[in-house]
Amino acid sequence: MTIRRSILIPAIAVALTACSTTSPVTSSNGSVPAQWQAVLPATEKNTDLRNWWQASGDASLLELIESAQKVSPTIAQAWSRIETARAARVASGATLLPSLDAVANATRAKNQPGMPVATTSQAGLQTAWEIDVFGANRATNQAAQAELEGTQALWHDARISVAAEVAQLYFSVISCQQTADLSWQDAKSRAETARLTELSAQAGMSSSATSALARASAAEGNSRAIQQAALCDLDIKALVALTAKPEPDLRQLLTIAQASFKNLLPLAVTTLPAQLLAQRPDVYAAEKEVATASAQVGAAEARRYPRLTLSGSIGTMRYDVAGSTTRMDTWSVGPLALTLPIFNGGQTTANIEAAKARYLNATSNYHGKVRQAVREVEEALVNLNSTDARRLDSEISAKGYDQALQATAQRYNKGMASLLELEDTRRSAFASQSALIALQLERNRAWIALYRALGGGWDLNAQAATQPQTNS
Repeated sequence: MTIRRSILIPAIAVALTACSTTSPVTSSNGSVPAQWQAVLPATEKNTDLRNWWQASGDASLLELIESAQKVSPTIAQAWSRIETARAARVASGATLLPSLDAVANATRAKNQPGMPVATTSQAGLQTAWEIDVFGANRATNQAAQAELEGTQALWHDARISVAAEVAQLYFSVISCQQTADLSWQDAKSRAETARLTELSAQAGMSSSATSALARASAAEGNSRAIQQAALCDLDIKALVALTAKPEPDLRQLLTIAQASFKNLLPLAVTTLPAQLLAQRPDVYAAEKEVATASAQVGAAEARRYPRLTLSGSIGTMRYDVAGSTTRMDTWSVGPLALTLPIFNGGQTTANIEAAKARYLNATSNYHGKVRQAVREVEEALVNLNSTDARRLDSEISAKGYDQALQATAQRYNKGMASLLELEDTRRSAFASQSALIALQLERNRAWIALYRALGGGWDLNAQAATQPQTNS
């Protein structure tokens, strides 16, 4: 009977091992269009995404991006999630292996009256192993692995987002300073016109109303210049907070950057939208979220089936009494225990339904990420095409209004034009110059948006993250 049992129990274990649970689909193909609807940028030379910042040749921008990435709390939190996910994967993998514990104890006691004091000491090893018959532990480990890969991709996504945010703010500061310089030049010109008009009025060559208009114009120009300078200061404060650089050092860096300012270089855009899914770390992370949820469904399903555990031990015992020592070695294999859940108030079914709901949510989120990725690329392309189409007209407009302003100023100085005509031409010239600066900023922002939308040069083959340097 004992031999039959020793054969029967392993046979049951092997038969149960052949059973398995089925998880939902681990990858979900998001529906993407066959081609881009917006026109791709027509450039003679495209720069690779991975080396885009370096290729721009702007050392100041590179320094600011590096500084921001070192101190970014978003990146630090993303790395913390990687470490948490890595620990969870190790913990889940440990459940697939036997556990081994060392046990030792000693007892000194007098068991019966008249008997000498006895010392009992024991030491041994105990092991336990849950045989993963239905794959619950394997599914949990697969979920942990998918979650780790997803968090690694999100760490890269955080770095890309910080780089894009710094670049957006950097070009905003440069553009703001250009507009501020233009505003101060305009304010000085208005102040000079007001001074000359005041002298003319005092000499009786112009009316007091004309002098009042000139003073009002000068005050308006000075107020606008002060307001523009304040806007630039606000952008600089934001950049200080983002990069943790001392403000004096940052202002000096921006002064150097403005003197050697360069626009961003064109980017290469894949011809097929489907290739975008392999370039975006957030889309990859969403896909891994689907894989995680799928494995969790499989693990929850497996919990409704029996659990098979095997335990064992090996040890030695020493008994000392009245100068006599007795030693005994022991070992055991078993029991091989089979646990079948019968009733737990619907907890197992509820866990399965919750896991399925998380899977549906992850799948929906993945499809949403895919659609959002396509939308962001399309929007960036539309903005690039728009700025490119408006650039020539904006340059012609700014040049023409500037020439008109110079000619009107000369006519005004000769008494051949009124101050109203001069101020009207000045407003048009200032507006056209400001629009040209704004258009340049809009174009750089569109390139940055396209960089972000295309995944920022993230490479799935280089998924392994390296420890970032963070400063507290």
